[in-house]
Amino acid sequence: MRKYFIYLFLFSLSTTTFSQFRFGEAKGLFMAVGVGPRFPIFNMSNSQNIGTGFNVTFSYTDNEFLPIFFYSSIGYNHFPGRQDLYKKTDYSSLSSNVISVMPGVRYYFKPIFEQVIILMPVIDVGAEYCLFEKWHQFKIGTNKKNFVEEKNKFGFHLGVGASMFLLDFITYYNYMPNEQFISVDLKVNLPIFVKI
Repeated sequence: MRKYFIYLFLFSLSTTTFSQFRFGEAKGLFMAVGVGPRFPIFNMSNSQNIGTGFNVTFSYTDNEFLPIFFYSSIGYNHFPGRQDLYKKTDYSSLSSNVISVMPGVRYYFKPIFEQVIILMPVIDVGAEYCLFEKWHQFKIGTNKKNFVEEKNKFGFHLGVGASMFLLDFITYYNYMPNEQFISVDLKVNLPIFVKI
């Protein structure tokens, strides 16, 4: 439980840093809430099934940086175990809960569509820290003890998608050693503070 507080502290520290910029006349601070499926790939897909996740993101920009936004995100993801894993092994259940902290930068390209709505391609890159909490439960009669495994992993994420500014659709590749997954997020952006 103590680790959760450390991650929340790191997240709040990074968002506070973003909000302290004083470069240009025009600036904005935004909050986004995202939700979507999570697809384990490579080694992770051998034991984990498609999961779900959500996140909260705070982003900042300034007229000196536009169209670049700096952001910090905290998220929660859940991956259940694969059914074929249960058939082939002594597992009766294997699930992963993942808390992630993701600072990064996002670049908004010029709009490709400006009629009725504005549609802009975006790219996204940043660092990623994840706490994996895995629940290992075994079948009765195997004489194996159930246990919870915690792993701290550092990596990065790359994203590409489209934005209507107040609504984003972004697909991310999340890399951590031996734990990689694709996340698809639908994000709703809410302005907290805007000065023009």
